[in-house]
Amino acid sequence: MRRMLLTLGLTMAVMGVCAQTPAPAAPASASSPAAQAESSLGVKSGNVFQLAPGADADAKYKDQTNAERGQVQPGNNAPMWRAVGQGVTGYTSLPKSQAPEAGNLIQPFVQYPGSRLASAGESWRQVRNNIVIPYGAALLLIAVGAMALFYFSKGTMELHGQETGRKIERFTPFERSAHWANAIAFCALAISGIVMAYGKFFLLPLIGSTLFGWLTYALKNLHNFSGPLFAVSLVVVFVTFLKDNLPSKDDVVWLLKGGGLFSGTEVPSHRFNAGEKVVFWGGVLFLGLIVVASGLVLDKLIPGLIYERSTMQIANLIHGVATLFMMAMFIGHIYMGTIGMRGAYKAMREGYVDETWAKEHHELWYKDIKSGKIPAQRSVPASATPAKTASV
Repeated sequence: MRRMLLTLGLTMAVMGVCAQTPAPAAPASASSPAAQAESSLGVKSGNVFQLAPGADADAKYKDQTNAERGQVQPGNNAPMWRAVGQGVTGYTSLPKSQAPEAGNLIQPFVQYPGSRLASAGESWRQVRNNIVIPYGAALLLIAVGAMALFYFSKGTMELHGQETGRKIERFTPFERSAHWANAIAFCALAISGIVMAYGKFFLLPLIGSTLFGWLTYALKNLHNFSGPLFAVSLVVVFVTFLKDNLPSKDDVVWLLKGGGLFSGTEVPSHRFNAGEKVVFWGGVLFLGLIVVASGLVLDKLIPGLIYERSTMQIANLIHGVATLFMMAMFIGHIYMGTIGMRGAYKAMREGYVDETWAKEHHELWYKDIKSGKIPAQRSVPASATPAKTASV
C-alpha cells in the first residue's frame, strides 16, 4: 500500500510539471499593436540583434533569445526602448527647423572617457545634484555665516563725530528708483530660485507636497517674469553709476588696508569705495551679464536660437553657478547697506546723508563737494527746503 501511494504521488508531480510547461506559441502577427508600434519606429523586437557574417555564439544566443521573447512575451518592449535610448528618431508633426529633437524621446547615450555609458541628460542631473546644489548651498551658508560673525564681533559701524544737521544728496530720485527696481527684482529671483533649488530639503517636510507644489509653481512664474525686469534694471543701474565706479589709484590703498573694517579706521574713498566697485564690476557687470544671458536662454527669449536639450542643460548649469556667486557677493553688499553701517540704508531710502557721515565714510567725495567739484544738491528738490544742504 505504501509503495502504491508513493508511485501515485510521483505520477501526479510529473503530470503537474508537464502541465506548467508552455506550448510553443504561434508567431506574433505583424498586424498586432506591438508590432505596429515597433515598425513605426523602425525597430523589430525579434531582430534587434542582427546577425552579421561570422557572428559568434553569443550573438546567435542573443538573437534566439530575443526571438523567443517576442513569441512568449509579446508585451515586452525592451528592445524598442533600448533603441529609443540609442537615439532612434520617431515621427513628430512639429517642424524640424524649430524642434530638431522632438522625435527623440531620450538623448543618445554617450561613452565618456573613464566613465560608464550615460546620456547627456543623466550627466546634467549628476552635475547639478552632486556638485552645483551642495557646493552652492555651502557657499551661501559661508557668506551668511561670515556676515553674522562679523556683525556679532564688530557690530554696526557707528559715526565717531556728532551729526551737523547739514545734508548732502547722495542719491537722486532716479538713482534710487533704478536701484530699488533692481533690488526688488533680485530679491524675487533669489528667493524663488532658492526655494526651487533647495525647497524640497527644508520646506517640503514642513508644508507637505500639495502646498509645496503650488508654491513652487507660483514662484517659478514669478521667477520667469522677474527675470526681464532684472535684466532691464541692471542695464539702467550700470549706465547710471558707471561714472562714479571707474577705478582710481585710491582704490588700491583702500583694498590693501581692507577698507578699515578690521582696524576700525576709515580709509578715504570717493563716492563709492573699492569694495563697492568690486561689487559693481564683478557682480553687476560680469556675473550680471552671465546670469541675464543664460536666463534669457532658459526663458526662450533669444530669437533665432535653436533650443535643444543640450543647450538648455548647459544654460541651466551656467545660470545656477553664476547666480550662486552673485547671491554670495550681494549678501555682503546687502549687509553693509542695512545693519552693517549706520545711515547707509537711510541714504538709499531718502537720498540724503549727514555731512559727518560723508566725511567719515567717503572723505575724498566729501572734499570734492567742499571744493565745489561736485554739487551737494544734484537734483531738483521736491519742496523749497527739503533739508539744510552742506554749503560749498
